[in-house]
Amino acid sequence: MDIKRSLLLLCSSYGSFLLGQEKAIDTIYIFDNQMSKVKLFHHVSSITPQDVKKNSSNLSELLRFQSPVFIKENGRGGVSSPSFRGTTAQQTAFVWNGININSMFLGQADINNIALFGYDQIDVKAGGGSVIYGSGAIGGSIHLNNELEFNQGAHASIFSEAASFETYNNFIKGSYSNDKLSVKVSGNYSVSGNEYKVNDLQYTNFNGNYYNTTFNVGVSYKVAPNQKISWQSQFYDSSQHFPIYESTETKTKYKTQSARSLISWDINTSKLSNSLKAAYTEENFQYYGNINAPKSSGATGKNYIFKNDFNYFIVPKLNVNVIGEFQVNQGEGYLSGIGNVSRNVGSISGLLRYYATKDLRFEGGVKKDFVEDVNSPLLFSFSGKWKAANWYNVSLNVSKNFRYPSFNDIYYEPGGNRDLKPETSIQADLTQEFSVGGFKLRVTPYYIDVVDLIVWLPATPSYWKAFNVKKSESYGLESQLTFAKNWGDHNRLKLGAGYYYSKSVNRETNKQQAYVPLHRGSAHVDYGYRFLNFFAQGLINGLTYTTTDEKRAEAIDPYFVLNAGVSATLLKNYTLGFKVNNITDTYYRTVSFYPLPKRNYSVYASINF
Repeated sequence: MDIKRSLLLLCSSYGSFLLGQEKAIDTIYIFDNQMSKVKLFHHVSSITPQDVKKNSSNLSELLRFQSPVFIKENGRGGVSSPSFRGTTAQQTAFVWNGININSMFLGQADINNIALFGYDQIDVKAGGGSVIYGSGAIGGSIHLNNELEFNQGAHASIFSEAASFETYNNFIKGSYSNDKLSVKVSGNYSVSGNEYKVNDLQYTNFNGNYYNTTFNVGVSYKVAPNQKISWQSQFYDSSQHFPIYESTETKTKYKTQSARSLISWDINTSKLSNSLKAAYTEENFQYYGNINAPKSSGATGKNYIFKNDFNYFIVPKLNVNVIGEFQVNQGEGYLSGIGNVSRNVGSISGLLRYYATKDLRFEGGVKKDFVEDVNSPLLFSFSGKWKAANWYNVSLNVSKNFRYPSFNDIYYEPGGNRDLKPETSIQADLTQEFSVGGFKLRVTPYYIDVVDLIVWLPATPSYWKAFNVKKSESYGLESQLTFAKNWGDHNRLKLGAGYYYSKSVNRETNKQQAYVPLHRGSAHVDYGYRFLNFFAQGLINGLTYTTTDEKRAEAIDPYFVLNAGVSATLLKNYTLGFKVNNITDTYYRTVSFYPLPKRNYSVYASINF
């Protein structure tokens, strides 16, 4: 059964909701059990493993072309950070199977040091979500989800790609399940010489090579008809060289390793569910100011997490959800001024969901965080969704969110500030959705107000320091028009176009924030005919200031980038594909100094067993 369809059964009748929910959980176990509830009140864009093959260079490329997130990348495969609705990278939460995995040192995630392969679905949610997903979920959140299915037998798949700049991506996955046991194992290895030329700037991406390896394992066992014990782990290792402008410059590199492991005990009945989780995450990184010398700096962070999610239907129309969480964050820096530091973090959340009719539902939530040495505010959220007509849906979301300072913000020497306050924000958005035939138009105006924004500013000519100095606000519009149709041998036609307007200003200067394009647009087409499949995707990015004073001479000019690809599926299980990235051979960049590649190519093959 399609899980999304199962969840929507709640709108038809109270009994069918309970039955649909129980059956969906019995068929597919999703480690982030809150995501199914989030989708009932918020729009969430989902990227499937098939979609990943269209943009398989790295996670930055995937999100740039298949989500509304703006990606700032220091050259292909380099340091990369996201921005939702004009907010910062630290205000974007990365969530792995329901666990927030933003770095405890940086307060953000480096996108190109997060595995691209190995997830069953990547979900992208714009808007605040701190009540459920914790610190940093201010502008939006990106969810890396794994699933385990039962009664599916044995399956395996292989994906292998060769691309320009000596780039190779390889991914293998195997799974087995019966009525009580489900096991899934996967691994990938990606490597690239990554030396490309951009003649417009007389630039060669020297020392840009990288590699990364990932191993994933997931197991779920039914200890009783309504109980499961499950385990999900991920191990990641990478080396990332930083580009230089001249081959004679000193070469530098960055190495990182991470481990994540999650054990869950889940109970599901017709009236209640409970998910008890214990998780361990570890991040290690080493920076080499000279690749031929010992490391210059580094850090190790360990995070112990205990979380319980209790969900109960008081009556068929009324559902209460209580979430308790406790974390121990431990960090140790190397040549950074950060010694052995530790922080205890706890939280308690309560959500009440009311299903008034099959077409009208509401959710309200409150949360209190208890962060050691940080005065945390009381958070809240409210959501309502109404299907006013067969062709019209409207939803409203209002929330208060926050981010507490990272270890670098507090302890880094020089520059850390132990007197920092947490960032807090109030956000609201209103989504209206119109459906006619196969067409669907979604329009979302939004507003975000941020207080006590944490920024690093020059304290002396020799170093920068963390301050709470700025108040900022972001407002704008997200819109998307889609069309889908299947008929006869034309087994798939999907069209989509989006426009994103984002005004993000420092209220002290009334200037647009750096690296927030005012206008962006995207479009895509997917078409399948018998065994052939074709896709094209385009991205338009408007003028982007790189300084806080809107200096036009240093701004990034507008650009348009077009990708396309074709694939053929033979004998149902064998697929061959060819892609051209940046067909228009556009010179473009997302940061001041490091351009992204011009026209480049890839070929791939996949086999399903």
